Amino acid sequence: MTIDTPKSDKNLWVKIIIGMILGFCVGAALSPSGLALIEPFKAIEIGRWIALPGIIFLGMLKMVVIPLIICSVVLGIVSCGNMAFLKNMGAHIVPYFLITTFFAISIGVTAVHLINPAQYMDNTIAEATMHATDMPSEIFDDLSIPDRIENLIPTNFTQASLEKNMLQIVIASIILGIIMLCLPKATYEPFERLCEFGQAACMKVIEWAMVLAPYAVFGLIAKVTITLGLETIIGVGAYMATVMIALAGLLVFYLFVVSLLGKRSPFAFLASIKEAQLLAFSTSSSAATMPFTLKAAEEGLKVKEKVSRFIIPLGATINMDGTALYQAVAALFLCSLFGVDLNGVEIFILMLTTVGASIGTPATPGVGIIVLATILAGIGVPPEGIGIILGVDRLLDMCRTTLNVTGDLVATTVMDRWMK
Repeated sequence: MTIDTPKSDKNLWVKIIIGMILGFCVGAALSPSGLALIEPFKAIEIGRWIALPGIIFLGMLKMVVIPLIICSVVLGIVSCGNMAFLKNMGAHIVPYFLITTFFAISIGVTAVHLINPAQYMDNTIAEATMHATDMPSEIFDDLSIPDRIENLIPTNFTQASLEKNMLQIVIASIILGIIMLCLPKATYEPFERLCEFGQAACMKVIEWAMVLAPYAVFGLIAKVTITLGLETIIGVGAYMATVMIALAGLLVFYLFVVSLLGKRSPFAFLASIKEAQLLAFSTSSSAATMPFTLKAAEEGLKVKEKVSRFIIPLGATINMDGTALYQAVAALFLCSLFGVDLNGVEIFILMLTTVGASIGTPATPGVGIIVLATILAGIGVPPEGIGIILGVDRLLDMCRTTLNVTGDLVATTVMDRWMK
């Protein structure tokens, strides 16, 4: 069984880069804190219109994410052919995800301690940002560990779909795929054909959406730049630099893993996944980027379908290394800024908490800041502190999503070799 991944222009990544550069330039020119070529309220309104192709692009991708996840996971499991292969892959991938997430958080903690970005923060800017910025109204429920485990069970699949609870959807799809492996082929073959159609239909919609990709990237980047403004970005520059340096360290770690465990050239690996990385950066959503992550794995990296179509949907929901790293950096930065001293044991507990919080974080833009609010509440940092970093969160969200997607492709590459 072979399902075509989305077809796209071979030079699409070049067009996307051009769109990103032009979007930033236009945004800086129109931004009230940039060149301010027009009045602020007009700039915001123009930004909304410029971003319209991007909104349509994201809408088309989000429309097919849930059916694509279901069909991909089910077909990935069925293509395994037997339970032994599936058990072997599960026994490898779960510890792998946990270990790499812990490494990612360790990189973030190290970066904060070496750079100490709070010392460069202007207290007047911090106070002004806290008072001027609205806090996210939605905070994760304060649930116990048994409650969280209970919430993993998809008791109502319709509700999980409405709430876009991707982890429950993935778990339900895994259960369905395992059930199919336990039945005679004649029993589940009609449903398998339906999943093949569903996957092919989703890929066709994505192929149509790709026509908008360069324009979507241009619009989304322009709107972000207009909204944030250069002043906001400069005000928390040291914090942003710390996150960027830590994410760069995580990328180096990934390339080391690809070379050592995946036996791939790091440069060839990056060349094969650049399109998925650029789209992850522009959309800030690993779920929306998932079709292109699959394409990068199967066409660029030549990974077996039964590996890629199981691991990538799973990774898009539980393998959030970039998000976990960001949350650790942000939490320690705000602790330092507000004078909350954490000893070694408390930092280790924070790291464990961050690992748990990153698992199952919805793969959609802006959710990381909500998870961070829950983490901060447990370590004594005033929740208003998030207002200091909220202004640049979207830009950092784009960066950490890129690393989330890269991590999924690294995991797929490693598992493809191990499963041989």
